Amino acid sequence: MILEGVVECDETCVVAGHKGQPEKVAAAGRPPRRRRLKGARGRGTRATEKPPIFGMIQRSGEAVVRMLDNVRQATIKPLILRSIAPGTEVHTDEYSIYGRLPEWGYGHRTVNHSAGEYARDEDGDGFHEVHVNTMEGFWSLLRSWLRPHRGISQDKLPLYLGFFEFVYNAKRRGKRLLSALLEGLLKKTPEPI
Repeated sequence: MILEGVVECDETCVVAGHKGQPEKVAAAGRPPRRRRLKGARGRGTRATEKPPIFGMIQRSGEAVVRMLDNVRQATIKPLILRSIAPGTEVHTDEYSIYGRLPEWGYGHRTVNHSAGEYARDEDGDGFHEVHVNTMEGFWSLLRSWLRPHRGISQDKLPLYLGFFEFVYNAKRRGKRLLSALLEGLLKKTPEPI
């Protein structure tokens, strides 16, 4: 799937440890937690049990979400180049990893969250078109969907993310979602030439 038009990019971290894998907890050199997994403050990495998740969402369209080892230009560049059409306008916050988007062939507009700016009207028509609120809303939906699972293993997190991405992109709920899932599973893929 290729995203185009106006695309928002953002990153978040989800607390995910080694649920159900006591050997990995022991190898990490920490005692098992009794209550819940509390990730360290700040930007996450897989090593700190707070793996970063990178997301791209087309306004009024589909989303692409991937778990990363870290959030750096070198790790996001291949995802952006593979998922977003060249020349697309990309909206982000002011995190420095997005600084090279114009060099990679994309239009780039930012909002400055640290200055209290969450949306901006650039053309004076009263509509605040520069924002990453669509992606922030997606993160809110993802967190509320993950919460009932009460802890997730880092090994299984990509599967949870993939299924949530499918459900979001299918734009169907209830029984209609089952037909979309079966349709996707039974779709015949073209044979390689």
